[in-house]
Amino acid sequence: MGPMIRAASLRGFESLVESLGGDGRALLDAFEIPRAALADEDGLVSITAHDQMLDAAAEQLGCPDLGLRLAERQDLGILGPLSVAIEASSTVAAALECVSHFLFVHSPALSIGVEPDPWGHGSIVALTYRKDLTESPYSPQALELGLGVFHRIAVMMIGGRTGLRTVEIPHQPLSPVSRYTDFFGVDVKFGRPTAALRVERRVLDSGFATANDAIRRLAVEYLSDNFTDPGRETSARVRGALSESLRTTRPAITNVARLFAVHPRTLQRQLAAEGTTFEAVLDQVRRDAAHRYLTTTDLPLGQVAALVGFTEQSTLSHAVRRWFGLAPRELRRTAHGPRRFGELSL
Repeated sequence: MGPMIRAASLRGFESLVESLGGDGRALLDAFEIPRAALADEDGLVSITAHDQMLDAAAEQLGCPDLGLRLAERQDLGILGPLSVAIEASSTVAAALECVSHFLFVHSPALSIGVEPDPWGHGSIVALTYRKDLTESPYSPQALELGLGVFHRIAVMMIGGRTGLRTVEIPHQPLSPVSRYTDFFGVDVKFGRPTAALRVERRVLDSGFATANDAIRRLAVEYLSDNFTDPGRETSARVRGALSESLRTTRPAITNVARLFAVHPRTLQRQLAAEGTTFEAVLDQVRRDAAHRYLTTTDLPLGQVAALVGFTEQSTLSHAVRRWFGLAPRELRRTAHGPRRFGELSL
């Protein structure tokens, strides 16, 4: 199924679409996102469907700043139980450490970090925002939504002390540059390697008026006891290794075991303890990658076969029929029907 994201990330989506003259329910149905999931913000939806829907809605509605507009309707509360730990943290640095450790509760495909300034200024750090592109395609609108919410949370928590210098965005501007500078309040750089908020290093020591050690401890205990980081499971590590190397290395258990410095039989035992096998994980990785390439690109089928680790196009065809009950071209046509930008009827 691929990585998920909490339905809270779509808070305000339907009302925003309707305010722009669109039909939010039709969009949700077209991307197979259950409306029932949105009724419970703790529900989970496919992050790929979530992101593709945002891009399609922006295109359909002629609203290039859709992600930023949706960010304006959201706040720290979309992070659910994680928001309690963040608010109770003593400093910005402590809050960022908490988010970095537990963001998988919101979505295991997303991550934030504190990294050296990409421009080399020692007094500045980069608060980075990333999506795992081996698991789900890049989405300009979803990136702007995530970075926009990240910025709004920072402003809410520390007010005018953000120390924000510039904002870095990997893609080229979707809206007039003034829209970005109005939203973030600083200069915005486009075509950068990583999405980031560049802030003065001193900001990391800024304290929160809502700091409460007892509440933070209870919140962290709750997160630790009730949520398991999928990235720490052997099956997730194997999935990550296969996703990274599928197109370049023969997907054999001996290669992955060597990477993890264990014997292949040990790796199989670890996977068995999690109720799966190497072959099952490999099949899922190939399934998700094939679906992604067939539904989001126009790559030739022979190239798709190679990218998912098959030596023959016929092998891909048989696998796609087994996975989805359709031939590769039929799956592509189905995905490029109502989901193609400019063709969805709202």
